[in-house]
Amino acid sequence: MEVQWAGVEPLRLGPPHTAVGLIFSILLGVWPIQALEMFVGKIPFLVAVNGSTVMLPCTYSSCIGIKNLYFNWQFNDNGTMQKVCESVIASEGVVPHVSIYRDRVEFVGKNDHNNISILLWNITFEDGGYYTCFGRNPKEKGRNHSATFHLIVVDELRVVDNTLATIIASAVGGAIAALMGFMLLKNFTLYVLAKMEEKK
Repeated sequence: MEVQWAGVEPLRLGPPHTAVGLIFSILLGVWPIQALEMFVGKIPFLVAVNGSTVMLPCTYSSCIGIKNLYFNWQFNDNGTMQKVCESVIASEGVVPHVSIYRDRVEFVGKNDHNNISILLWNITFEDGGYYTCFGRNPKEKGRNHSATFHLIVVDELRVVDNTLATIIASAVGGAIAALMGFMLLKNFTLYVLAKMEEKK
């Protein structure tokens, strides 16, 4: 008996690239790409001495470029965010005019290599805390990103005493060396005894 299809086409699978393209389109639709990123470096904190001058680093990157990128630096003063400075960068490579709202702050990034870092002159204990570098790129439909940098102000830098760690490491290393020496001596002795028995 032969089965006949009444006006229904059998299911045909398309080429593999069609399925891959469909999956890729779905993933892009579900997970939007965050192209704008703000970076404060691999080590997002700094310990500095009261009265010194420090740089708070921040750079931005964007996969699709920028147009009228808004950025600011904010200081978290016991839960209240205070603006330190802000500006709009028309396009990459353009030096922005930066509005500064705190004393002893200087914009040093100049947008050179996407650098929007600031300098804090003659820091005090009150300057210690969390600083947020924030950016918003209208070219990416207003998406924004931020990164936080922690400034710790101390009265003096302390020298770390590694004497105890050195003693412990030396003792452990010595014990391991002694154990290895004992095992080698034991194996050598067993080898010599085995050879002496073979001769008998």
